[in-house]
Amino acid sequence: MHATDADLAALRDLSAAETALERAAGVVNGATRRLSELSDRGRLLDDHQVLAYELAHAAAGVETARAALGYGALGETEALLAAVFAGDVVADLVARTAGREVEWGVEPGWHRELSDFLTLARSPGALAAVAETPGPLHLDDDFELVRDTFRRFAEERIAPRAEQIHRQNADVPEDIIEGLAEMGGFGLSVPESYGGFASGGEHDYLGMVVATEELSRASLGAGGALITRPEILTRAIVNGGTEEQRSRLLPGIASAEHMVAVAVTEPDFGSDVANLGVTALPAEGGGYLVNGVKTWCTFAARADLLMLLARTDPDRSKGHRGLSLFVVHKQPADSHGFVLTQDAGEGGRPEGLPPGRLEGRPIDTLGYRGMHSYELAFENWWVADENLVGGEAGKGRGFYLQMAGFENGRLQTAARALGVMQAAYEAALAYSRERKVFGQPIIEYELTRAKLGRMAAMIQASRQFAYRVASMMARGEGSMEASMVKAYVCRAAEWVSREAMQIHGGMGYAEEFTVSRLFVDARVLSIFEGADETLCLKVIARRLVDEAPR
Repeated sequence: MHATDADLAALRDLSAAETALERAAGVVNGATRRLSELSDRGRLLDDHQVLAYELAHAAAGVETARAALGYGALGETEALLAAVFAGDVVADLVARTAGREVEWGVEPGWHRELSDFLTLARSPGALAAVAETPGPLHLDDDFELVRDTFRRFAEERIAPRAEQIHRQNADVPEDIIEGLAEMGGFGLSVPESYGGFASGGEHDYLGMVVATEELSRASLGAGGALITRPEILTRAIVNGGTEEQRSRLLPGIASAEHMVAVAVTEPDFGSDVANLGVTALPAEGGGYLVNGVKTWCTFAARADLLMLLARTDPDRSKGHRGLSLFVVHKQPADSHGFVLTQDAGEGGRPEGLPPGRLEGRPIDTLGYRGMHSYELAFENWWVADENLVGGEAGKGRGFYLQMAGFENGRLQTAARALGVMQAAYEAALAYSRERKVFGQPIIEYELTRAKLGRMAAMIQASRQFAYRVASMMARGEGSMEASMVKAYVCRAAEWVSREAMQIHGGMGYAEEFTVSRLFVDARVLSIFEGADETLCLKVIARRLVDEAPR
């Protein structure tokens, strides 16, 4: 089980890891060029979905490993974690290409020259060496303060109630919302000039990642997810709203006077946003009447603001060019289901319009509980002209404005996955130290240590990639990388939570142990904020192909 000092020293050197990763990157680049040729630069990408999907995940893994190697330069522990992770990424690529060499455009055995590195990096001894060594984060003092502040709040206010919220499918307690508001959690992306804490630059993005991870470590549904919806709407308003809208709406979002839900997905159109059918058409006397059904609208009952993407041009052939973004007002309602009506004069609603009605039906879920998701049926629900985001200039730009919000939402979802992973790893590590099987703690067994070591490396590499993407987005870059980090980290969270549950044995299947909640929570991460398949095929692979050299 033990690796020799010479083996570990060779791994810490990182030169072999860098060589292996460059070889892997070369395979990804070559496959990208091949896919570009096969698909006529993206127009026929759907004819090669398997290759495109596998390529997207491989590219995301390589970029995560690049971030890990940068982290590895900061110390010996960091280097060992980075080398182990790089070995994992290269081995994953070997498995993806096995039997599909023709599609990938590689020769069988392309990885033989990397065998010495893979033997070391994937050895049980190397994995065991990092089993109890998650590694330092290397945050500066300001971000350490953010981390400590949100971790303390999460441990004191959220964690003690997380299990009860999950098991009873209860609402997030109001005092958690109030406490998070007092800390400024809802104003992390709201500019200071509108009552928030965003000062511009890297601090805003990285602070959001750090805070979200710590909240999600306590609870995905009752912690990290609370600040996601206001984050998405805030980005959309900051990027495309009018000055009047920013002044009117952002202070209330930052203070939690307004709670936000996002209504984009529809029953027949999940990630296929361009074909949405809910309409918002001009009403007599001004404003718009909304009709149609949205689904998977999380926190819709408690929220009093809905970020609604609707079709303002009834010509469906115009696709995303006919969509606009609205801020829809509603009253907070019962989480078990609600029917709201809208009378003449209410909020400025003109006389003589057909009755307005909004019905919300809760959707029971395996995990991610506390906020509840809803199907929303709109019937002649009136929205004022002033709540068309961007005003008349924003008409037809809704798709782009919501994407501006969702790009950052993907980074934040990766941060949520980090919190879930970290909690699962900590639970598994603690249990493995306490639980004795056949006369010794299970952490002393090679298989347990290998699993924990892979978890530690995977979590730290994912975290460092999220930090790097945050820096890129602060510079106006990183759109594709935000999709990559979401794709990679959310899949990683499934594996980590599953193995953490397995380490617990039968008790991992018992609801009294936190790891059972983490397992079902992790499963949603690859589904929402851009389903994994759509994200890989329509965003990552397409961007790779579009940017590939001819």
